[in-house]
Amino acid sequence: MTIPRATVIGAGLAGSEATSQLVRRGIAVDLHEMRPTVMTKAHRTEKFAELVCSNSFRGADLTNAVGLLKEELRIAQSLIMESAEHSKVPAGGALAVDRDVFSNFIDERLRNHPLVTLHAGEIKTIPEATRDHPVIIATGPLTGHSLALELQRLVGSGNLAFFDAISPIIAGDSIDFEKVFRQSRYDKGDGDDYLNIPLSEEGYNEFISAIEAGEKFGGHAEVESDFVADLRPFEGCMPIEEMVERGRETLRFGPLKPVGITDPKTGQQPHAVIQLRQDNLEGTLWSMVGMQTRLKHPEQLRIFRSLPGLENAEFVRLGTVHRNTFIDSPKCLNPTLEFRGRPGLFMAGQITGVEGYVESTAGGLVAGVNAARVITGLEPIAFPKESAIGSLMNYISDTTRKQFQPMNISFGLMPSYIDSGSAPVKRSKRVSKSEKRMQTADRAIQALRQFFDTNEFSRSSLMEGTAENFERTDSSVL
Repeated sequence: MTIPRATVIGAGLAGSEATSQLVRRGIAVDLHEMRPTVMTKAHRTEKFAELVCSNSFRGADLTNAVGLLKEELRIAQSLIMESAEHSKVPAGGALAVDRDVFSNFIDERLRNHPLVTLHAGEIKTIPEATRDHPVIIATGPLTGHSLALELQRLVGSGNLAFFDAISPIIAGDSIDFEKVFRQSRYDKGDGDDYLNIPLSEEGYNEFISAIEAGEKFGGHAEVESDFVADLRPFEGCMPIEEMVERGRETLRFGPLKPVGITDPKTGQQPHAVIQLRQDNLEGTLWSMVGMQTRLKHPEQLRIFRSLPGLENAEFVRLGTVHRNTFIDSPKCLNPTLEFRGRPGLFMAGQITGVEGYVESTAGGLVAGVNAARVITGLEPIAFPKESAIGSLMNYISDTTRKQFQPMNISFGLMPSYIDSGSAPVKRSKRVSKSEKRMQTADRAIQALRQFFDTNEFSRSSLMEGTAENFERTDSSVL
């Protein structure tokens, strides 16, 4: 019996998740990854699913939309979520990971899988796709030049883009622990998961003035783009200098907000606080939370080393900026992530206009599930709109959307949150935002479980996530 095959281009989060969903269903995968033959400006290694920005997968609670999305991915037996749980580090109310352990887990799982054939090197043209041999393009926001131009021609309009920024990472043994203190905001998690640098009003103003005066990389065009003359920043990952331009207090109400933090030396809430989050399991690396920047490197060293506790800081990685490219998905994708008018061609991940690790993973899962369906003669299927996954896919495929911009998951995308009529409560009873979110989360989880239980590729037909079972080639999972 010939094992059915699919092609996946890109071994980032979305491509790795799509590959995992395919092989779990007995589909062989030709996985193409250009690294290390061709590297990007953000990647450091050739490992699958390398995290190039933060090591955080953001909030873990179900009253947080991204927490709900993560729970839905767990229900769908996501490899990315399995790896995140395996490699998690203390992060208060968030899920953060050791980035090396995380990517190594995924790399070893897929690279050694008998149904995965790895092809190293850059893909410059879009392969022919059919329902018998589907193709998933998951090349991410750093898609190579030639393929990006091909996608531009396929979409029929210019690629869209924005610039993204990365926060610095500091060696733990170079931090002066006498001048910083451990505490999570509102004592979440273990209560002491973050290192905190308290700033007085004077210290905060000096820091802001230094950012304002600091020499920055030139205009946005210097970030590098062959498609646009000027790049916009993504609101969810705004460089600190861009935030300062909006007002000197912006950072204090953003990543430097002191709410929920108490300085043990004064017993008071500091005027502002800079947090460091553990970046690896050993606690030898710490990332600067919300300190993404396009300041020139000598300026970063000067400004950040002026902060209490960082006078002798050794920076393992300094902040950088890079171009992120995405397609105008509402013009060309169905909520199944199949390209309109091109049966068997799927897109997934950040290149479709979702922003964030978890959102990219969700796209890879949807594309992988639907590629597996079409290869066995089934029609691709949209995930329920009541779910966070379905709401996100509906957003990026909405044909009425004219000004398309990258989007993180939020409850504002979910119809069941906007319109609570599907599970009304007595109008005499006031429902808090938290309660409303939990009601929405409950409906989402119920809808997703029913979705899997009533369709051919149910959760019960998937292989279990153990290493032993994952290496099976038994086609009975179909």
